Amino acid sequence: MSPFLVMSLLFGLTFCQTASLCAPSEYVIHVEKRECAYCLAINTTICAGFCMTRDSNGKKLLLKSALSQNVCTYKEMLYQTALIPGCPHHTIPYYSYPVAVSCKCGKCNTDYSDCVNDKVRTNYCTKPQK
Repeated sequence: MSPFLVMSLLFGLTFCQTASLCAPSEYVIHVEKRECAYCLAINTTICAGFCMTRDSNGKKLLLKSALSQNVCTYKEMLYQTALIPGCPHHTIPYYSYPVAVSCKCGKCNTDYSDCVNDKVRTNYCTKPQK
């Protein structure tokens, strides 16, 4: 095998492993309140995709700083507010949600992200949709 081919192969493998596929993705959130008559489907963007992480099999041998488990998270986001239809006057009919503007691979920030997904969540409406 030629040295050029070997170097090209190594470069390609290295680049592919460091390239991130973390980007804003379209997502639909279904929102409903017990007091309100309708469910609202909201189109937004979330951060989703693949981020390189280091294998933690040798975690007893490595420093904590050498173990990075990066996730696809928000780099820039903004909040928008939607009005849930069919709510009585004594109920606050607004729902605020994040919109991903740009994403990055990094540590998960629990201030605005659910970093652990232990339970199965349903993302559908049980009430009529508006």
